[in-house]
Formats: sequence, structure tokens, C-alpha cells
Amino acid sequence: MTRSSQSHILAIGGGSFRPTGRFGFIEASPLLRYGLDLTGQDRPKLGLLATATGDSAEWLLKMYGAFTGWDVEVSHLTVFPMPNVADPKAWMLEQDMIYVSGGSVANLMALWRLHGLDEAFEEAWRAGVVLSGQSAGALCWHVGGNTDSFGPELRVWSDGMGLLPYSCGVHYDAEPQRRPLLHASVASGELPGGYAADEGVALHYVGTEFIQAVSCRPEGYAYRVEHDGDGGVKEFRIEPRLLTS
Repeated sequence: MTRSSQSHILAIGGGSFRPTGRFGFIEASPLLRYGLDLTGQDRPKLGLLATATGDSAEWLLKMYGAFTGWDVEVSHLTVFPMPNVADPKAWMLEQDMIYVSGGSVANLMALWRLHGLDEAFEEAWRAGVVLSGQSAGALCWHVGGNTDSFGPELRVWSDGMGLLPYSCGVHYDAEPQRRPLLHASVASGELPGGYAADEGVALHYVGTEFIQAVSCRPEGYAYRVEHDGDGGVKEFRIEPRLLTS
């Protein structure tokens, strides 16, 4: 298998999947097609993780169903009650793209570190496996952001993997606590400056460099949030590339 020498991360603010209108069924959005295209493979291997939901079998089944009809080879990695593959790192390195679901990012990182998956993810990333995910699955690659892992009131969280040396804001236009808390935590120095994404918007990084934002909805935006050097923050809106299919 020929794989790109570049390291890609696609951090999705929300909108990876959407309901089909049939009870309980979902479909993958164009954001995930964009991620799969980054692999350069005609039939990419897609690995799914739902660690942040406690390896919910229902959610894994829904994600499998979302790729019905897509030319992808889907598998998954769980840690409950024990890893479902003999060598998780080898499994990661076999994938072309890995998608990490939303849920509790604090629990996710604790379990990944317990099982050594954080180090395996870094190796896979450096080997050219496209890393992607939504919400918790977007925050985890960064230094941190804000999370409801500890309750309905958002808290600042700075225990991410740090592959990307930035803060990250997710669900930016959907949950009113998100923007002011990210601004406050960057202003105070609790978090470094970084990027944020509205629903339906993804942040694309090559290596550690932000390249562009992509969106599957015309009204979605991305943002750069920086310390202004005077105890506050500056926010710059980023026009995403609109994905049409």
C-alpha cells in the first residue's frame, strides 16, 4: 500500500453524520468523504473508534451502517472489556483513515493512555494515516479546549495529545457556552491560541500547519482565536471551502 508522506488531521466541529429520515439510521456527510479522499486510496481502510462513548455497540453499528454503499473497508477498535484486536498499534498502521467519535474526551484520553493508544496514534499519524474525528474526536489531537466531560457546565480542559499545538473549539455556533469560554481560557493563558469550527465545518491540518477549513453547510465558518497581547483575544473568521457532494 502506497501512503502519502504527509500527516493529515481532520478535526470536525460537528456534522460528521446526519439522519437519513429512517428511524435510527444515519449517513456519513461530505466531511468524511473529504477525509477519505485525503488517503489517496481507491478503496481506503477506515478504522472507527467510539472510546468516548464507552465503546457503545449501538453507535458503532450506526457508524458501520452509515458507510453502506461506500467503497471503503470498515473495521473498529474497542478497549471494553479488553482490546478487540491483538495488536492495536498494528491495526492503526493498517488503516488509511481513523475516525474517532464524540463523547467524553477526558475519559477517552485516560483510556488511550492506559492502553498506550496515544503513542500508537502518534506513530500512525507520522506514518501518514489520516486522523479524524468529531467533538471529543477533534479535541483529542490538540492541546485542549472546553468539554462537558465533567457535567453540563463546560470546563477548560488541557490534557490532549498535543499533536497539534493549539486549542480547539467545537460546536462553536451550536452551544452558547463554547465561544466565551474558549475566549476566556486563551485570554488567561490556560490554553494556547487555536482554531474553532461551527457545526458542519472541519479543520484540516497537514503536519502541524492549519491548511484550510471545509464545510458541508453554507452558513458554517471556522475561526482563529489568538491572544491579543493585552489580556484579551482576537477572533478572525475563516471562510471554509464549501463541499458540494
